Amino acid sequence: MRSRMMAGIAVLLWGMAGQAVSKVTPEEAARLDRDLTPVGAERGGNASGTIPPWTGGLATPPPGWQRGQVEVNPFPDDRPLFVITRDNLPLYRDRLTDGHIRLLSEYGPDFFMPVYQTRRTAAFPEHVYAKFRENAVSAELLENGNGVRNTIMTSPFPIPGNGLEVIWNHILRYRGEEISFRSAAATPQTDGSYNPVVSQYDYFVAYSKKGATLADIDNKIFYLKTETLSPSALAGTLTLVHETLDQIRSPRLAWRYDAGSRRLRRSPNLAYETDLPNASSLRSVDQKDMYNGAPNQYNWRLKGKREIYVPYNAYRLHDDRVRPDDVIRPRHINQELTRYELHRVWVVEATLRTGISHIYHRRVFYVDEDSWQILASEEYDAAGALWRVSEAHNISFYSEPVFWTTMEMTYDLKARRYYVDGLNDGFPAYDFRPGFRAKDFTASAARRAPRPAGARSPGRGAAGGLPRPRSGTAP
Repeated sequence: MRSRMMAGIAVLLWGMAGQAVSKVTPEEAARLDRDLTPVGAERGGNASGTIPPWTGGLATPPPGWQRGQVEVNPFPDDRPLFVITRDNLPLYRDRLTDGHIRLLSEYGPDFFMPVYQTRRTAAFPEHVYAKFRENAVSAELLENGNGVRNTIMTSPFPIPGNGLEVIWNHILRYRGEEISFRSAAATPQTDGSYNPVVSQYDYFVAYSKKGATLADIDNKIFYLKTETLSPSALAGTLTLVHETLDQIRSPRLAWRYDAGSRRLRRSPNLAYETDLPNASSLRSVDQKDMYNGAPNQYNWRLKGKREIYVPYNAYRLHDDRVRPDDVIRPRHINQELTRYELHRVWVVEATLRTGISHIYHRRVFYVDEDSWQILASEEYDAAGALWRVSEAHNISFYSEPVFWTTMEMTYDLKARRYYVDGLNDGFPAYDFRPGFRAKDFTASAARRAPRPAGARSPGRGAAGGLPRPRSGTAP
């Protein structure tokens, strides 16, 4: 039986050339009903009581909320316990990421971190918890770590033994079965001026469909279709992605429709270090969702578990009264709208493999123990200097119990600019039941899809709703 890591203890480097790793024993998996949660987190709180025990997460919506509404803040009376600033940074350094230390040091006093009471809100449906238990005793890494097998629906390794398993837990975490939503992204100039790009995102997560088997999903994790709605110069541009489970058997497939050429073309370079479209060269494709795709370019080291201040329960950023102007500031977002909490995270370090080319030679990821969501990351250049710092601000959604990102950003310390996605401009709520089918995401379907003659109204979402009128100022 391979050894399992205890919190705070570093484990051996996981070599990418290894054979498939054995699954955990039924005796080990039984911990998911004892000292560990079904997801694999520690059930108990910490010794000081600043991290509470897990009690099931936010499984019940707040009173008054109804399906189809944007999620409201379940903790409206919460106030910051304290605020971390450049001036008091030494008091909290041990519980901060290196990236946040840099942002506080260089961007202060405007960049600060309001710290709130820790609330372990991450929750998932019961059938997902059951799959965690099943995956724990069946899932295996493929040779070289380029994929996994004998797993379905959610994260394969709730009791991870190495960094690669933690990253696959993030890649395959449960985000619902189908999701449709609208979002605006921006790359503000150093003076804070910006031109938002509004896009429609449609997901069909074959891997997570209830009742699906490995044979059913045809090696697909999810299908993603992204259509640019505005500005008018970009309207109609479409990206189609088929993300695969075993990337040796079949690598990621991607197509891009350019409104200018009116042709749908294969886009094999839509991966790894390629610039993320409409991101002004401030973010790579594999930074979407904090990290995505095949992890075959890096060696992965599990450095242990830490208690650190991370973005969490970002309901103020998610609020449908908040507009892009409320969020955008020079160099970084409006930190008044952020919320940080003390949580236990897995720390994973990725170092570029010999002979592999990538703009990031080292990356560090901070992965939430309660959800397997990457909450923060650091990206280093070839000289070993910290280049970019990324955050994921998340909420627990109500209509489909799932913990997922509402806003992501990457701060470029060299350019003194940033990329942000997840801006709300009166858009409808996330729709977790849009009624998609896999055949809606084929290349043929994308070619047949109607194209807008110009900019589509950004106020009308997948569900056909109109934008909500703005009332008052940002909460």
